[in-house]
Amino acid sequence: MNDPKSGLPSIAGSALDLIGRTPMMEVKNLDTGPCRLFLKLENQNPGGSIKDRVARAMIEAAEADGRLKPGGTIIEATAGNTGLGLAQVASLKGYKLILIVPDKMAREKILHLRAMGVDVRLTRSDVGKGHPEYYQDMAQSLAQSIPGALYANQFENPANPLAHETGTGPEILAQMDGDIDAIVVGVGSGGTLTGVGRYMKAHSPKTQMVLADPEGSILRDYVETGTFGEAGSWIVEGIGEDFIPDNAQMDLVSKAYSISDRESVDTARLLLKKEGILAGSSSGCLLAAALKYCREQTEPKRVVTLVCDTGSKYLTKMFNDFWLAAHGFDGRELHGDLRDLIAKRYADGGVIAIGPDDTLLTAYNRMRSSDISQLPVVDHGKLVGILDESDVLAAVEAGDEAPRFKTLVGAAMTKAVNTLQAQQSVDDLPDVFDRDEVALVVDGEEFLGVITRVDLINHLRLSA
Repeated sequence: MNDPKSGLPSIAGSALDLIGRTPMMEVKNLDTGPCRLFLKLENQNPGGSIKDRVARAMIEAAEADGRLKPGGTIIEATAGNTGLGLAQVASLKGYKLILIVPDKMAREKILHLRAMGVDVRLTRSDVGKGHPEYYQDMAQSLAQSIPGALYANQFENPANPLAHETGTGPEILAQMDGDIDAIVVGVGSGGTLTGVGRYMKAHSPKTQMVLADPEGSILRDYVETGTFGEAGSWIVEGIGEDFIPDNAQMDLVSKAYSISDRESVDTARLLLKKEGILAGSSSGCLLAAALKYCREQTEPKRVVTLVCDTGSKYLTKMFNDFWLAAHGFDGRELHGDLRDLIAKRYADGGVIAIGPDDTLLTAYNRMRSSDISQLPVVDHGKLVGILDESDVLAAVEAGDEAPRFKTLVGAAMTKAVNTLQAQQSVDDLPDVFDRDEVALVVDGEEFLGVITRVDLINHLRLSA
């Protein structure tokens, strides 16, 4: 509620009171065709995403019907945001929380969850429903093994869509003064589509529900044909599925768009540059679909989509230029040789390196802060050696009279370094890795960068 005198929100009793009632803003600096496009800023929830609404609703429903007892255990399968929402609510209410999450989940989300005391268990993201390591199946099995545990099960829990039917939907319609032509949503569990869609069907029948679906997901095909084949893979987190969730009322969808990972990432980054909104990959997917819809129209329409979560959870991924390069999203020129495999280039500041005149203390601090065990030693762009942990240890243990960490890197480094010329073939890499080395790539005498086993694997994946 707002203070009637100041118009500002009144003092909240807890973070739970801050869930919902999120702001709406109009897009002003992107091409929306003849339409006006509005963003519901769900990233403003206290846990940073729309899933705060769902988490609170599911826990309160379980409390009300007696399935969740004081001090009980909650278990859930989640790509991250539902888990963060559950952690927000569970920690304030005194429940233990165990989350089963796919291994493609952003590191920031995992760190956030563990900082809140959540038991996070990673599982495979490359298997489908029915596989014993599929995250939902694992969560259900675990819940059955713990007496009195609650499996929140956002994919089937009716409290999920109800949270949007009684909260998100009414808020959107009120903020838009009752005039909405289309709402663009994604489907992960299906709660937003179903809850908002049901509310609009009852209170604003003209409003179309439009689906944004990552390429690789089966949902767009299902909307268009009523059938679907085998799912692919996608990078976007939180939306897209390889099955039809029970909570997803797909007949509410009027139109669907398939959005590539690259377009989702590019659009989220564009949203930050043009509108100042830091949003996640699913928001990029929704916005890309909303922009397509708007530009296809021949007459003005009022369109709403969601900023599902904050992009602060993806700073090491989609807002990291080196991550973009590793996934082939940076548009760099390809040469057909080893240069194409260098994800982090020295000239671009991507390689953590050291100079021969730096001290071992500087080298140690650089290794520790970057969580690496060796450093290329570079002097004016030329590779002159390599320094690893054993070199540092040998130098600092040399005796009490030795300068120890004040020793210069040039005196402790290994000078005999195996290098590969940039024009050499990818076929030359396995021999380097068989020697348990990283590939140090040079062009003449100029140091270009490092290729690791992971870089080679990623290259083979992108080339498949």
